Amino acid sequence: MTALWPAQAVLAATGGRGPGGWQARGVSIDSRTLQPGELFVALRGPRHDGHAFLAEAHARGAAAALVARRPADAPRGLPLVQVEDTLEALRALAEAARARSRALRLAVTGSVGKTTTKEMLRWALSALGPTHASAASHNNHIGVPLTLARLSAEAAFAVFELGMNRPGEIRAHSRLVQPQLAAITRIAPAHLGAFPDLAAIARAKAEIFEATPPPRLALLPADDGELPRLRDHARTAGVAQILTFGFAPGADVRGLALAREAAGGQRLVADVLGRRLDVRLAAPGRHLAHNALLVLAALAALELDVAAGARALSGFRALSGRGRRLRLHLPRGGSCLLLDEAYNANPASMRAALALLAELPARRRLAVLGAMAELGEASERLHAELAAPVLAAGVDRLYTRGEAMLALRRQLPAERLGPHLATVAELEALLADELQEGDVLLVKGSLAAGLMPLVARLAERFAAEEV
Repeated sequence: MTALWPAQAVLAATGGRGPGGWQARGVSIDSRTLQPGELFVALRGPRHDGHAFLAEAHARGAAAALVARRPADAPRGLPLVQVEDTLEALRALAEAARARSRALRLAVTGSVGKTTTKEMLRWALSALGPTHASAASHNNHIGVPLTLARLSAEAAFAVFELGMNRPGEIRAHSRLVQPQLAAITRIAPAHLGAFPDLAAIARAKAEIFEATPPPRLALLPADDGELPRLRDHARTAGVAQILTFGFAPGADVRGLALAREAAGGQRLVADVLGRRLDVRLAAPGRHLAHNALLVLAALAALELDVAAGARALSGFRALSGRGRRLRLHLPRGGSCLLLDEAYNANPASMRAALALLAELPARRRLAVLGAMAELGEASERLHAELAAPVLAAGVDRLYTRGEAMLALRRQLPAERLGPHLATVAELEALLADELQEGDVLLVKGSLAAGLMPLVARLAERFAAEEV
């Protein structure tokens, strides 16, 4: 296997000082997950300093380490490349990887669906050539350069997820990645703690077009009220071609029909630049179909084999914490279905998950909803406004966690309300006692609500299998 980073390439890219004669097959910032032969980058953060884990990295087989200082207890035998700032050195590696790569670079941002869309793009593009993509949700000031630094010269396609917490971050990410295609999934009321309104969020997301040179292709959501603003930003930035996707009339890539299938997936009929295409998706939900339309738009815009990419999508399954479906086997016999949406939540994704819950056949519909984070002064109102979609979904019993969810509870009839609980252990015990055959249980909340451990504990307790 060709080395990703020979020593001389690292030294040249970073301007670091250190020995040659080694080569790295990958790049890692976490000694716990580092694989043998990888370059360990010792980052300094608010809680941990990577320099304290050089011995662990060495024990796990690190090829070398990027450091800003040489600790007295640094392990003998581990080559150290000393730089002024390890995060800046990681960015330098990223720039060098981009410069040597011939891969088509695609970048995705938006208020909802970034990670799922990125994974769907990875799935479809992998059917057409070697494809590199962000791991997990590596979409911040560390994850983006790390993803780019891991890009091999052999990749034909590279997919990046760009996230933000404040204005200017997407611009910085985009200028580093320099994507040829930039896509925005949707604008929704997320991060309202840092932005005054949807228009401000749209402006910040539209920074994805401000790379130098600008992307030549932009994909925009036709169903979104911020479409005119996004289109104006793309044009002002110099984007040459703009395509829209969605279910709205006039979309360049438009969903014409959506039907559930007996196996639990769905069939999407789409018009792709005037060509009718049938796409089968293993996972249900209109929001996933919307993501699939973005993927079809990307394939068409890049003049790739859209049909082959669409066939590949038939094998895509929703991700852990983002729509995965688990069959729970109950000790009294029978089973129930768990919709795992525990990784993140904002008002738009809450509505999408509740809409999916409403579609699924169920004896009873149950929901565990955790508080939505980063909504600022709008938090109470936005939580309260979930009452209508909860009722529309036919939720028979609602369990809540997080103080902000009290605003929702005040809007609902008492007969729909289960307990408002403080701990995962309490929730697990209660659900273990109350779940019945044929139930469908939705678990959704922001990461800070701490519901992912609940899903893990229920999955273990009831010998869950993915469906």
